[in-house]
Amino acid sequence: MKKQNYPFIALALGLTLLLIVIYGNQINNAGTPAVPLLTLLVVNEFGFFATAIGSYIGIRHIMATGMKPIYTITTGCCLLLSIYFMFMGIALWPQ
Repeated sequence: MKKQNYPFIALALGLTLLLIVIYGNQINNAGTPAVPLLTLLVVNEFGFFATAIGSYIGIRHIMATGMKPIYTITTGCCLLLSIYFMFMGIALWPQ
């Protein structure tokens, strides 16, 4: 696999993990999240690192070869997802 394809994989993985975190954080009838908190935090952290690495590789590739629309959009989405995962992880952390 070539490194320049990683942002596409990171975006797909990040969106899947985002769905797990969003739906797993919903409160059920017992008043607890659907997925245990530690699992949510681990999935969230993995999503952050995967998308942050995807945005880093994407930015480096864009700087080396120039901007291509689909690649730039994918890299931007990875960057936005990594920022969202960071803030979601801070929000999930118990007070």
